[in-house]
Amino acid sequence: MTATTTYLELSEASAHKFYEVCVQGATVTISYGRIGETGTIRTTTYPDVAKAAQTAKKKIDEKVRKGYAPAVKGVRQRRPVTRRQITSTRSTALQAPVLWRFNSGGPAFGIFIGADEAWVGNENGDVYTVTHDGTVTGRFGLPDGVKCIVADDYWIYAGCDDGRVYDLGGKVPRVAYEIASDVDIYWLDIHDGVLGVSDREGGITTVDHEDEFKWSRRSTGDGAWMVRCADEGVFHGHSRGVTHYASRSGDPLWHTNTVGGVLFGWQETTEVFAGTANGWVHRLAKSTGAEIARYRCDAAVFSCATSPGGEYVFAGDNHSSVYCFAADGTRLWKLATGCGSAFSMQYRDERLYVVTTDGSLACIDASAAAIHGAEQGAVPQPRDIKADGWRRVEASAVVETVAVSGNGVVVECVQEAGRLRVHVVSDGYDRTRAVQFPKDIRVPGARYVVAEIHTSVNGGFYRARGEIKRLL
Repeated sequence: MTATTTYLELSEASAHKFYEVCVQGATVTISYGRIGETGTIRTTTYPDVAKAAQTAKKKIDEKVRKGYAPAVKGVRQRRPVTRRQITSTRSTALQAPVLWRFNSGGPAFGIFIGADEAWVGNENGDVYTVTHDGTVTGRFGLPDGVKCIVADDYWIYAGCDDGRVYDLGGKVPRVAYEIASDVDIYWLDIHDGVLGVSDREGGITTVDHEDEFKWSRRSTGDGAWMVRCADEGVFHGHSRGVTHYASRSGDPLWHTNTVGGVLFGWQETTEVFAGTANGWVHRLAKSTGAEIARYRCDAAVFSCATSPGGEYVFAGDNHSSVYCFAADGTRLWKLATGCGSAFSMQYRDERLYVVTTDGSLACIDASAAAIHGAEQGAVPQPRDIKADGWRRVEASAVVETVAVSGNGVVVECVQEAGRLRVHVVSDGYDRTRAVQFPKDIRVPGARYVVAEIHTSVNGGFYRARGEIKRLL
């Protein structure tokens, strides 16, 4: 029996997707997903050929109304993905006082250290949560390698090599943003719902809370790893230095050259920090770009961070060493991680957390007493943490259904100007404001129960937080 196939594609600023419908007799097979990937495949057999044809036509017509158009399969290719080059060598420095280490199972880039837990994400798409004393408490599974993990107030997001950014605030990862498939993502940051994306070509793109394009700029350099978003704007580090752009317009406000291309960046309230391939960390004023101080490492700087207010500056090089500097540039110490080079790091409460080229999340005691002991050769035996029994909670568009809203806030998904928007239905909220809500679970006309609804910092929209369930 001859099969009839209809292949459609949708190209937007934020995503390139396909939708294919194959009808063979009374059987309809639908495939959909991001272009260049296998996607999701669903096959349904109907009572007769006429019903199958009718259903297929309805599905196709729905997609065409949403902007999908006929295309030739295979012309548009899968998004490019660049992995950070692992050029780590063993440090010759004395061993740092590592309290515990957790092997995540693959080279790790993503890290966020919250009040209660540390988050680590690796190239295998695993995201683990670990308490500060070294106990694994959870495991998420994303479809591709984790580029980075970033916090935006209450919300935790993971940037993934599949081009999506996942909200990790609930029991199941949900898609919050989708990046155009022709952008080779290097790094991400989010501030008050606005996503900044730096890429291989040296470009910077921002997307708003509804995952809609705001502006894009091409720097004078390439290989842009650093992006930091703040009220003052977007700070973009690339092979030619650091450039500051205005938040709303994307207008360049200042540019500062660095000694070597920027590999990683950090920010404090009034300053940004840029680590370079030539072994320097530059400390720049956010307001003017003026250099306040400079910190010298012995090899290329993979990562950097600071203690609150920038009192101490930390860096990790590609020789598996970590450094600590005083604010004025004085090097205080250099020690070895013992578990690879630190791709990312964060300081909290006298501890330096690093994620490394061998996939470890390591907790280093950075207190003065522990560092002094390490410099004398006295270090604790690190505990090796295991994640036995933890199964991946995979990212999913499946939503639990409930009959009553309980104590949650009710929101509704509606079609507006060709886009699916979400608004609050419960009393006490402004129903004209949009709600930042996962993209992959939106269904026109559906109502959902959200654990919490918060007003954005700028007051222009609401943000959903916690578990989401669909009302019957």
